[in-house]
Amino acid sequence: MNDGVNGVALAVFIIFFVAVTVMGFLAARWRKAENEHSLDEWGLGGRSFGTWVTWFLLGGDLYTAYTFVAVPAAIYAAGAAGFFAVPYTILVYPLIFTFLPRLWSVSHKHGYVTTSDFVRGRFGSKGLSLAVAVTGILATMPYIALQLVGIQAVLDVMGVGGGENTNWFVKDLPLLIAFGVLAAYTYSSGLRAPALIAFVKDTLIYIVIAVAIIYIPIKLGGFDDVFGAASEKYTAAKAGGLVPLEAGQWTYATLALGSALALFMYPHSITATLSSRSREVIRRNTTILPLYSLMLGLLALLGFMAIAAGVKVTNPQLAIPQLFEDMFPSWFAGVAFAAIGIGALVPAAIMSIAAANLFTRNIYKDFIKPDATPAQETKVSKLVSLLVKVGALVFVLTMDKTVAINFQLLGGIWILQTFPALVGGLFTRWFHRWALLVGWAVGMIYGTVAAYGVASPTQKHFGGSAKEIPGIGEIGYIGLTAFVLNVVVTVVLTFVLKAASVPDGVDETSPEDYTADAGDPGVEVELPPATAGTAH
Repeated sequence: MNDGVNGVALAVFIIFFVAVTVMGFLAARWRKAENEHSLDEWGLGGRSFGTWVTWFLLGGDLYTAYTFVAVPAAIYAAGAAGFFAVPYTILVYPLIFTFLPRLWSVSHKHGYVTTSDFVRGRFGSKGLSLAVAVTGILATMPYIALQLVGIQAVLDVMGVGGGENTNWFVKDLPLLIAFGVLAAYTYSSGLRAPALIAFVKDTLIYIVIAVAIIYIPIKLGGFDDVFGAASEKYTAAKAGGLVPLEAGQWTYATLALGSALALFMYPHSITATLSSRSREVIRRNTTILPLYSLMLGLLALLGFMAIAAGVKVTNPQLAIPQLFEDMFPSWFAGVAFAAIGIGALVPAAIMSIAAANLFTRNIYKDFIKPDATPAQETKVSKLVSLLVKVGALVFVLTMDKTVAINFQLLGGIWILQTFPALVGGLFTRWFHRWALLVGWAVGMIYGTVAAYGVASPTQKHFGGSAKEIPGIGEIGYIGLTAFVLNVVVTVVLTFVLKAASVPDGVDETSPEDYTADAGDPGVEVELPPATAGTAH
């Protein structure tokens, strides 16, 4: 690892960082709204984005700095099992093609800003809505923290801030500056800022991946040598060579499936989706977003290249930044570092906005100030977005980085438990609201307790996301096991509660709401009144 500062790389990094900062503040004037004091404008960009803006926004949202760093890092450290991210992103697009257009339509019709808004309206239950909101906020916090970890990894490799023994303030000052800039332009411009910056972020990432996949293997003697070096390392470590060991195949399959089900349950995924201007934009995006999966497959190969290049790091998360530092000319290493850094800013901004919207609409307005005006909602959401980012920053600065990663894995287990209420509710009203709430609680409790009991060489608790599946005996993804328990409990309890004639909530939606488009007669965004969604 470089002990000094890579001046050229740092200069290039700063140029790009300043450029996107300026774009972030100018975004407030991009498609300027007539009424800026509403969550539709600040938190959803006025629901006005077309196909390409939405594509870049969703790509910037889903393919984060953590993806850039962690996917090849997993392959560098653990072998081909790290490729699970590629099939799960392929599985997810046919899945979302079936339900995202329905969610967009009903949300556009009723003015829903969050998934919890929909759940409250569909099932007439503030309690279930609150459960979905709290889960979304909890799952998002460590995800934001990991974006800051990605920036910190890049700064460490560039030699910025000194070594581990440097005064904490000097060491963390660059990260504090990056955080301050992110907080400022998110507060000022809302979702328009990451939407505009996503163009730069994704363009840089595609350029870096295209160059890396050609340039680095040439320097290493070709792909034969790259795969040969990786195979030797995995065989020596008894990690199964270039394919997962038979004992790990259940883990691989369940993790891919569970991750696919969970990806669009995250609030930031839905926020980017609801910002689009029509149902057709969503449908088109589900057909072209797989281009990012192609990029992800190429990105994953960097893990093999790091092995072939002899990269040695104590933290696998530093493997790819160090590979760029070692293999690229300093100026292009700066471009690569900028891609990772900007790749952290875009999703961190969207995630903080999404978490803030959940708090504002489904905690503040539902339980604290039911008569809040749109302007008050927007003000609260802006302030909460700052607090969310401060919380993530404190998390990164005060806790071991592996803790952030483990809590992000736990967040995936948690967010999957909202699937029955959200996706189930988009297709049927059969589920009873209390059954959904109890099923959610069972899934959350089982998933948390099971994850707590997983140890790793460095962690006594929360050391991973895989454990033996009860009744099967194979090692599988805890989140998927918890999800199955959730669904079973929900279905059984629904039968019981309906047989006992327990009153259910009132559904404020109608069947035609789920297929409505922006251009359909009579379809306008309806801002729900303060009491909307309450049980009657």
